[in-house]
Amino acid sequence: MKPRFSLVIPARNEEALLPRLLDSVDAARRRYAGGPEGIEVIVADNDSTDATARIAAARGCRVARVEKRVIAAVRNGGAAVARGEILAFVDADFQIHPDTFDAIDRALATGRVVGGATGTTVERWSIGIAVTYVFMMSLVRLLRMNTGVVFCRRADFDALAGYDEERLFAEDVKLLWDLRRLGRARGQRLVAWTRAPAIASTRKFDARGEWHWLVAMVRAPAWLLFSPHRVEGFAREYWYDR
Repeated sequence: MKPRFSLVIPARNEEALLPRLLDSVDAARRRYAGGPEGIEVIVADNDSTDATARIAAARGCRVARVEKRVIAAVRNGGAAVARGEILAFVDADFQIHPDTFDAIDRALATGRVVGGATGTTVERWSIGIAVTYVFMMSLVRLLRMNTGVVFCRRADFDALAGYDEERLFAEDVKLLWDLRRLGRARGQRLVAWTRAPAIASTRKFDARGEWHWLVAMVRAPAWLLFSPHRVEGFAREYWYDR
């Protein structure tokens, strides 16, 4: 029997945090009204040199090996082997809410939703993280799109040709933007948050400081206007080189 959900987890050298995410996925599968067999879990392993793939296989996940070092390609590589009618994507350093799959099912069952994201909270708080979170939530309300567990129907994902592999970052924003456009033509909306938010890791804040993201956001407009290469350099160093 084909699963209803395929949860795709892009991962590169995530042996430390992947088990924590998979524990939360197991809890959500047990809670799912359609039964745990209705959800398959795919770890898209981006050429890891640690035990990421072995951990995933030992936990019963399907492992898709992806060599291209672009996060959009890793997400697409996991989706390529997925069998579910609903695709969901979450990063390996997140944890998901126990009601994740039921919340997504409820949203899509109305027929008025094209897809979206569950929303997020964070695993720890500080003044810097709280201010950053408020800033990001302001953008969420302005753009009406969010992060967390991103989801859509498989047919719509294929119609949009998946994630844009020309982008080093913000590929999830581009997908949600395209989904919104697709849904608008059918009278469907994009979900920006649910009652089942994912928990985001704060490891970037742990490594780079409580205010690093806001500092980058202040500099970003000048980079875009006067030094576009700085944006690509920042993206490679921030998301790829470490």
